[in-house]
Amino acid sequence: MTYSNPMKKIGLYLKFLKRISIRSLYFNLKYLPFKQAIHLPILISRKVYLRRMSGKIKLDCPISSGLVRLGFGDIGIFDDKVSRTIWDVSGTVVFKGRTEIGHGSKIAVGSNGVLILGENFSISAETSIVAYSRVQFGKDCLLSWDVLIMDTDLHSIRNDKGEVVNPTKPIIIGDNVWIGSRSMILKGVQIPNNCVIGANSMVNKTLDIGNGVYAGNPVKLIKENITWEF
Repeated sequence: MTYSNPMKKIGLYLKFLKRISIRSLYFNLKYLPFKQAIHLPILISRKVYLRRMSGKIKLDCPISSGLVRLGFGDIGIFDDKVSRTIWDVSGTVVFKGRTEIGHGSKIAVGSNGVLILGENFSISAETSIVAYSRVQFGKDCLLSWDVLIMDTDLHSIRNDKGEVVNPTKPIIIGDNVWIGSRSMILKGVQIPNNCVIGANSMVNKTLDIGNGVYAGNPVKLIKENITWEF
């Protein structure tokens, strides 16, 4: 579609700038090579608190405008006008495709940490991911609200010999995994493909069977041979 009216073109351009905000421009130029940044592949809501930006971002996918959206969305049970997203990253974040990180979510990646988000990754709202070692998601993963995923205890515990007995351990989550609201995924966990984690569950061990529904505290397999729709 073309517009012959110059004022209409200017109006559309200003509307676009209002939507992306100055933070989006800053964020892309800070993290990405200029040839990628000018396409604005990452859009940042005005309600995102950029607490730490000393890490790096890799886009392991074709580049397009709005590929990653951080801090947007509208979940009815939360007030998105006051819900603030936090970006606290000094490690590496890898995006492998379309990503939606809903409002109020918190992303914290330590200096030695790596967070990998697969293609078509989505967080509805108010979820926290803490990666001090490695947290990795496959493609088509959906996280509901108030989920906590952390590969560290944040504080070291030592035995009488001074040895750390609670080291960080990677979390690996497969393709097509849906994690229900208020669930907790702890360090060292692996979740196989095509699984559903029921609401208010705690996953503190590797799950062995794919295509299953797991629920409880701690989780147990309650149904096998399932499929679910994104």
